This record gives sequence, structure tokens and C-alpha cells, in this order.
Amino acid sequence: MKELLTYIVQSLVDHPDEVSVTERKADGETILEVRVADGDMGKVIGRQGRIVKQIRVLMRAVAQKKGKKVSVEILD
Repeated sequence: MKELLTYIVQSLVDHPDEVSVTERKADGETILEVRVADGDMGKVIGRQGRIVKQIRVLMRAVAQKKGKKVSVEILD
């Protein structure tokens, strides 16, 4: 799932080489933390958070199919 999220975010930004996704576990849930270049933050979040919301929906659907729980966080 980390690879899928990395691919999606790299497709959206101007500086794909600066995208990093880290994975950590907490309370039986996988948390995927995304870091991007400062100028690319808006491209990942989108107007009124629409893009990041859809990324979260997609990742939850993939995780649910595998019987897991996942959440996506965008970090500064």
C-alpha cells in the first residue's frame, strides 16, 4: 500500500523525487505519513482538501479489501 500511495502522490506533484512516505503502526492501524516539497503541498491537498480526501478514500478501500485499517496523514 505504501508503494501505491507513493505512486499516486508522485503523479500529482512537480518534484516527485522529494516525495517520501513512511509507514508506522498504531492501535492496530497502519498510518501512512506523506511528506512533499513545500511548493507541492497544495497539489496534494487540493481545493478545500478534495484531492487528499479522495486519496484517503482510495487507500481505505484498498486496505479494507485486504482486511486492514489505514489512514493517510500529510505532514509539513
